[in-house]
Amino acid sequence: MSAHLFFICRKSRDTTVRYLWLSLFLFSSLTLAAPGDMPREQQLAMNYMQALTSHNYTKLKEFYDRETVFYDRTAGKKYTGEVHILSFLRRAHKGVMEYRFNLEHMYNSGSLVVMIGSYYLKGPGDQFGKPGKIIEVAVPGVTSLKLDTDKGRVREHIDLIDYQTMSDQLAPQ
Repeated sequence: MSAHLFFICRKSRDTTVRYLWLSLFLFSSLTLAAPGDMPREQQLAMNYMQALTSHNYTKLKEFYDRETVFYDRTAGKKYTGEVHILSFLRRAHKGVMEYRFNLEHMYNSGSLVVMIGSYYLKGPGDQFGKPGKIIEVAVPGVTSLKLDTDKGRVREHIDLIDYQTMSDQLAPQ
């Protein structure tokens, strides 16, 4: 069909007809992925992020072991092992009212899953130098996860967060 389309577009001198044929071809070949079509690695990553952003520490415990690494590379903070990671997350999430990851793009190469989006947070300003206030930020970031799909575990979680954007958003609050 594409060779036929190329021939029609090439023969036609009318630009509108070319775009019409090209649009028809492109839109007719698009398909939407069903949830089951998502690779296993991406499904595991989404389940993990759901547990993380919903503060489900019981579920998170299933994703971690003694060797799991949680690394906020931008801030230079690294936590190793289930106990240390969960302790950090409990402190970081204390009092948080809303927390989610708005996924814009995700891809994987084997067991490495890369998620691009923004972290949305609404919570107490005490942790951000705004005591007594409720703050709201949407911070762009990239999260990469190295997974063990056989065991359903996260081997390594690395965040690259745009803290300058967060600082800019906090200033007027």
